[in-house]
Amino acid sequence: MEHIFRTFRDLIAQENYDALANMPLTKPERFNWVKEVFEDINIKDSPDATALLWTDGVHTHTYSFRQMGIACNQLLNLLRAHGLTKGDVILTQLSLQVINWQAILCTIKGGFRMIPAATILGTNDISYRFQRLLPKAVIADQDNAAKIEAAEQQSGVHINVKIIAEGQRAGWISISEILQYDSTAAAAETRSDDPLFLFFTSGTTGMPKVVTHTQFSYPVGHLTTASWIGIKAGDIHYNISQPGWAKFTWSSFFAPWSVGATIFAYHTTGRFHAQTQLSLIAQHRISTFCAPPTVLRMLIVEDLGAYSFSFRSCVAAGEPLNPEIIEAWKKGTGILIRDGFGQTESTCMVANMPNSKVKFGSMGKATFLYEVIIADDAGNEIPVSEEGNICVHTDRDKPNGIFLEYLDEPEKMNAVFKHGLYYTGDKAYKDEEGYLWFVGRDDDVIKSSDYRVGPFEVESVLLEHEAVLESAVVGSPHPVKGYEIKAFVVLGAAYEPSAELAGDLFSFAKGQLAPYKMPRVIEFVQDLPKTISGKIRRVELRALEAERKAKNTVPDNEYRP
Repeated sequence: MEHIFRTFRDLIAQENYDALANMPLTKPERFNWVKEVFEDINIKDSPDATALLWTDGVHTHTYSFRQMGIACNQLLNLLRAHGLTKGDVILTQLSLQVINWQAILCTIKGGFRMIPAATILGTNDISYRFQRLLPKAVIADQDNAAKIEAAEQQSGVHINVKIIAEGQRAGWISISEILQYDSTAAAAETRSDDPLFLFFTSGTTGMPKVVTHTQFSYPVGHLTTASWIGIKAGDIHYNISQPGWAKFTWSSFFAPWSVGATIFAYHTTGRFHAQTQLSLIAQHRISTFCAPPTVLRMLIVEDLGAYSFSFRSCVAAGEPLNPEIIEAWKKGTGILIRDGFGQTESTCMVANMPNSKVKFGSMGKATFLYEVIIADDAGNEIPVSEEGNICVHTDRDKPNGIFLEYLDEPEKMNAVFKHGLYYTGDKAYKDEEGYLWFVGRDDDVIKSSDYRVGPFEVESVLLEHEAVLESAVVGSPHPVKGYEIKAFVVLGAAYEPSAELAGDLFSFAKGQLAPYKMPRVIEFVQDLPKTISGKIRRVELRALEAERKAKNTVPDNEYRP
C-alpha cells in the first residue's frame, strides 16, 4: 500500500483531483497503516518534520514524526508487558492531550481494538460500553479516571490495565512509565479486515450502535477525506473536534498524517471561546481548517476581518452547511468554505472538492472511492431531482471506507445492507449535474398534507434571519394535515421572544419557501436538545410535541401566523 499513498500524495500536491479515481486501488490481504505509511513514509522520509503542534494557550510543544513513533513503540511495549495481545480492546477517555495520538498509533500497530470515548460521557455511558465490550486496558486522564472507576463498580467488571495520562493515581499505571520501555517494537501481523475502531454512535434515535471499522476501512478510506480538505505536506491543519468521536480520527489523525502534514491541537478544559480560537488560528498560521457548522456560527459573529489568517483551504462537516455560513465566512476570510458528507459508518462520501464549482447548499458530488446513488427502498436508482435514499454501491470491486459491521446486531445490518447497496439512512436528491442536496435523516422528514418536507431547507432559511442563532424543524401532530411544520428557534443574545418577532420570522420564511414548506408554528427556546457530539435530537422534539398534543397543552413563547 505504500506506493498508493505515495501516488496519492503526488496527485494531491499537483492538485490533480480528477486523477484520483484512476489509482489502481485494491485491498491487500494484510495491511498496517502505522508500519506502511506512518513509519515507512513519514518517519523514513521526514523524521524531524513536525507531526503535532500542541498548545494549551500558554505552553506550546512540537512533536516530530520520529518522536511520535518512539512514544508509540514504548506504549506498545508497556501494554504487551502487561499482557495485551493482538485483538484485545482498549478504551480511551482523554481530553485533547498528546497521549491520544500515541494511543491510536499504538492500537493500529499492535493490532488492538479501540473504543474511543468522549470526555463528555458519564459513568452510565462508560458502564454501557463495558457491558457491550469489556476492554482489557483503559487510558484516561485524571478528570475521567473517577468515571472509569465508578463504571467498573456499576457494571461489576474489572479492567486489568489502567493507565493514567498525567500524574499518579492509586491502582493506575503512570504514563511516564513508558520511558522505561524499548523505543522499537515489531508491528502485529494485521489483516485488512481485522477490527480496529469500535465507535459507539451518538444515538440520535436510540441507544448507540457499535460501528466496527477495520485496519483498512478507516486508514485507506480517509484518503477521500484528505482529498476533500485538499491537505498537503507542509500544511498545518486544525480540526475542531474532541477525541472520542469519529470526526477526530477523520481530520485530526488520518487525513493530515496520510499526507505528512502537521496536526494542530488546542487543549482547553474551558468553554468554547470564539475570539481565543480565532487568535490561535492566526497566531499559528493554520493553513487548512475544518469545523462543524455549530462552531462556525459562533465564529462568524466575530469580526473576522480583525485577524490575519493564513488559510488555504477550509471545510465543514458534522451537519449540513447552511448557505449563510458560506457567505459570511467568505466575506470575513476570503476563503470559500466547502461542505462534505460522511458518517461514523464511513469516510467522506460526498464533498465539494477543491477547485470545483460549489453550489451553495449542496453537499457536492461523490468522492473518488464511493459510487453514490439516490435509490428507492427496492434498490432502484430514481430520476434526477426526485428525493430518495442516499446509497453506496457495495457490490463493486473497488474498496471504499464503509464500515465492517454493527457489532452483534444482524437485523440492523440487514436493514442497511440490501440490494447490493449500503443505505445511509439519509435522504437527498441529485440534480442534473450530479450534485447531491441533503433533505434530512429518514426519520426527520416531515409528511404534511401529503407533502414531504426536509427540515434542513426550512432551518437554513430561518438561520438567514439576523435574530436566529439556531433552529430545529419537526412535524407537530395535526388532526387534518397529519403533521404541521413547527420550528424551534434559539435567538441571538440581542433579541427577546415576542409576537412581533415571530411575525417577522413568518414573513421572512414566506418570502423564501414554497407554501407547503412554511413553518406554521414557531416556539422560542433557550437551547435545543443535542447528542453529546452536538447533533440536534429532533426525535426529542417530536416526542415533546406528541406529548403536548396528547395533553392539549400549549407552551409559552409559541406563536402562529
